[in-house]
Amino acid sequence: MRALLAVALAASTAPAAAQAMDHAMHHPAMPQPSPDAKAPQPAPGGMQAMPGMDMPPSDASGNEATGSEPTGTDQPPGSDEAPSPAHDRLADRYWNPAEMAAAEKISMQPPLTTYARLTFDLAEYQFRAGKDGYRWESEAWLGDLNRFVLKSKGEGTFGAGLDHAEFQALYAKALDPWWNLQLGIRQDIRPRPARSWATIGIEGRAPYQFDVQAAVFLSDKGQFTGRLESFYDQRITQRLILQPRVEFDLAAQDMPDQRIGAGLSSAELGLRLRYEIRREFAPYIGVNWTWAAGRTATYARADGKNASEGNLVAGVRLWF
Repeated sequence: MRALLAVALAASTAPAAAQAMDHAMHHPAMPQPSPDAKAPQPAPGGMQAMPGMDMPPSDASGNEATGSEPTGTDQPPGSDEAPSPAHDRLADRYWNPAEMAAAEKISMQPPLTTYARLTFDLAEYQFRAGKDGYRWESEAWLGDLNRFVLKSKGEGTFGAGLDHAEFQALYAKALDPWWNLQLGIRQDIRPRPARSWATIGIEGRAPYQFDVQAAVFLSDKGQFTGRLESFYDQRITQRLILQPRVEFDLAAQDMPDQRIGAGLSSAELGLRLRYEIRREFAPYIGVNWTWAAGRTATYARADGKNASEGNLVAGVRLWF
């Protein structure tokens, strides 16, 4: 019985021993490092050198030494001139390159458009204490940034003709988006005798949207005068606008022929309320006061006129 058990046990263990021997023959055991063998050290730059891997040589700072000059953005900045930009006009293959270059330069310039406008800031009927009168102030201009300007202003009395009338021909040079320098001439029609004046002035929009016009005049008789005007559009609604307006006239000397005294010769204050049916057409009503000052008031009284006057006005502001 014992002999049979020994034979069966030997038969079951023989295949396992043979399989283990075959596995050992195909996969030999890895050699174990000796206790005094040194472990591989990491390569410069933090990379671990693996057996059988060739690492590139490095310099003393740890950077890889390539053995060639730096290229691209690794190069230090230089001072050489930049290369000329490449520009290829296909039209140059068929037409004169010089003519094509000139045409290209013109096409790169912004177009200059000429504009024109005619404005009547005042065209009104004046209800006066004596005979009623009328008044106008108009301006026409033609140009773009720089313009040729014609101005006209005056007033009169119904049945008595013109009291004052003048025309100005000016060249307006743009100083900036808000101000123009104006040079030209002014011709007086009334009062007599008529005068011609050289004119220099400035016109534009001051801070807080005040429109300002200031000018000095030199007559053909060597007389100096000046004028300052300003107005402001206060919008009550999108169509209803209240406009206060002031004007001051000054003279450097007495001019008895024109009934003007030296200093502040006259002042004016107006208040007009207009309704813009369209931007181009706006009827208005208002009040207007004028004062003569100094020797000008003396001349007015000597001629039988009032030195100050207030009246109601009704008119229309329009432009084309």
